[in-house]
Amino acid sequence: MSIDHVILEILQHTNEPSLNTTLDQLPIKPIITLQGNNLMLELACGFPSKLLSGGTQDALKLAIQEALPDYTASVRYTTKIKAHETQLPGKALRGVKNVIAVASGKGGVGKSTVAVNIASTLAKAGARVGILDADIYGPSIPLMMGTPPSVKVVNDKYQPVMVHGVQAMSIGYLTKDEPALIWRGPMLAKSLIQMLDITLWDELDYLLIDLPPGTGDIQLSLVQKIPLAGAVIVTTPQSVATLDAEKAIKMFNKTNIKVLGIVENMSTHVCSNCNHEETIFGAGGAQSISDTFQVPLLGQLPLSQQISKDGDSGNPTALSRAIEADSFAVATTNMAVELAKNKLNYAGKIPPVSVEPS
Repeated sequence: MSIDHVILEILQHTNEPSLNTTLDQLPIKPIITLQGNNLMLELACGFPSKLLSGGTQDALKLAIQEALPDYTASVRYTTKIKAHETQLPGKALRGVKNVIAVASGKGGVGKSTVAVNIASTLAKAGARVGILDADIYGPSIPLMMGTPPSVKVVNDKYQPVMVHGVQAMSIGYLTKDEPALIWRGPMLAKSLIQMLDITLWDELDYLLIDLPPGTGDIQLSLVQKIPLAGAVIVTTPQSVATLDAEKAIKMFNKTNIKVLGIVENMSTHVCSNCNHEETIFGAGGAQSISDTFQVPLLGQLPLSQQISKDGDSGNPTALSRAIEADSFAVATTNMAVELAKNKLNYAGKIPPVSVEPS
């Protein structure tokens, strides 16, 4: 049996605990290098490799040594994030490999909280990440990400602020202490696309767009004009939320945008006094949507006072040592893996096309 086949067989029997699957099922490319009796195995991940648990490297090394005793083995993970196909063939956003929409069919389900913590988790894992607050009427990213430096203008372009390792842009940074904006739908969509286009994103692996809640004309205009590599749907377990989440999935399906999966927020609550776990908003809502539409359930997040406090203080839970950070890590890892399974976008091989308002 060739060395390649031996390594493949080992990958087929090595489980990745953080994803509960074997390594051969993940978007990972094994690269084998031989130098004398030294065998070096590089596992090139199409997602941030730091999202994976560390123990698998030792397990792989031991398995290779046992299967190929004539070689001294070494194993390492590397990260190679590439641009993936969007619903707009041949188009790409300047300075961004992958644009991901974070959406919900209704407000009040914690969509912005999920977007901020996914972005923070990706940045913590070493990815180059940005977040765009597309909620003009109620921008919450400035509060949830903390007070950043002022937005700078360079050659008539906005330079995103850097906060918690994430490049961020929001209308809230540009209209600080000014009266609330009152815009009609068409003007709102046009302004958002302009803000996206004139922001100097600096070589991002991922740009998360925190879409306004709902599935109306504003959301439809945005998803039709912005090249999106995928979308994440946020819901709570209760029926009133899952019904609207289904509408969001249908909107993305109609516009040929890949739904990477569902995140169920406020899934359970654990009492801080007695540790009793309770499904306050019901159970099984997100799983039912997952089964119906054949999209992955990326993760289930708790209803937690810690997450609420962190959001109000501008310190994302994902960057803390709180146990709730683990739930965001699971959802983020599943999302990044799902994206990495998609077809590549070769628009980057030609001069990028900027998004222009209609």
